[in-house]
Amino acid sequence: MGESEGKAAQISLKDQGNEFFKAGNYLKAAALYTQAIKQDPSNPTLYSNRAAAFLNLVKLSKALADADTTITLKPDWEKGYFRKGCVLEAMERYEDALDAFQVALKYNAKSSEVAKKIKRLTQLAKDKKRAQEVETMRTNVDMSKHLDSLKTELSGLYGAEDGSKEVFSFLVETMENAVKSCHETSTVDPRVYFMLNKDKTDTEKYAPVVNIDKAFESPHTHNNCYSFLREYADDSFSGAACLVAPKSIISYPQVWKGQGSRKWKHGQSDGFFFQFESPLLRKVWFVSQYIREGPNLMQGPC
Repeated sequence: MGESEGKAAQISLKDQGNEFFKAGNYLKAAALYTQAIKQDPSNPTLYSNRAAAFLNLVKLSKALADADTTITLKPDWEKGYFRKGCVLEAMERYEDALDAFQVALKYNAKSSEVAKKIKRLTQLAKDKKRAQEVETMRTNVDMSKHLDSLKTELSGLYGAEDGSKEVFSFLVETMENAVKSCHETSTVDPRVYFMLNKDKTDTEKYAPVVNIDKAFESPHTHNNCYSFLREYADDSFSGAACLVAPKSIISYPQVWKGQGSRKWKHGQSDGFFFQFESPLLRKVWFVSQYIREGPNLMQGPC
């Protein structure tokens, strides 16, 4: 085969690959590009095209290798960086993809396609970073370290070590679940959690959780709910209870509107309340929803 015939065959293979690519047959397109590369291994366009085919086949490692080869063969061509950016985006390596698109824009400042990619990737990188921060907060929630003084107080009140440990574990678990919910969804369901007695409680009649979404709408509903929960705790032989209520649902009493000596100490930030109740102890905390370094426990008035 002469030189001119070889070049014609090469062009034919590339063009055939392009036709299969346009038709959505990426596997056949990749195979034809591979044959063309064997005939002309220093042609950056062929590697770029095969990278696109591999990307559509979700063969991301191979696509990235071809994009890098494209860049090596023609470092001042935007297409190689564009291909690399697209592959890295598919890998969810958003910051690396953004870097690649920035280089592509350097070599073709007028490319609207690259500009759109940069705008999209900038937002995706921010979203991913925030999601990672939230996941770190969610997995690293440790309320027990904020409650050392309470742990000591419970031990002194209950005397028996096992009893105080059970109550403390119940409180910590309830608080941690609420904080994790806040980190994940920015909401906390208004509920009361009961530490039921495993030997005495009729679990078919009494559940460990009671919804209280209407409890703070008025003095009337507040008093009725309070009486109901007291009776529920007694009848279910609960050793302790923990109320969790977001500040946003509380119409009454809005203690943060007090002035003078009654002035709310914790600013205007939203958040939620914990109220712990046992036969020997009552405690109330407010947790700001907008603390990013983990929960900020602030003991409020009982």
